[in-house]
Amino acid sequence: MNSVGEACTELKREYDLCFNRWFAEKFLKGDSAGDPCGQLFKRYQLCVQKAIKEKDIPIEGLEFMGPSKGKTENSS
Repeated sequence: MNSVGEACTELKREYDLCFNRWFAEKFLKGDSAGDPCGQLFKRYQLCVQKAIKEKDIPIEGLEFMGPSKGKTENSS
């Protein structure tokens, strides 16, 4: 499946490959330590956010999962 932004599709494929490899080779075998795909995910996420803005896709009212979910701006 392609990404929301054409420019993001290759990043999505790289992240999907990394995640699927980690999930099958590590996580399912009990090794959940580390986040080998985190940097790829951040790059992909930034690309998608840019594509959403460029395409003027309305996202108001949508909730997204992520590290800041449930935290206030002043939380540490």
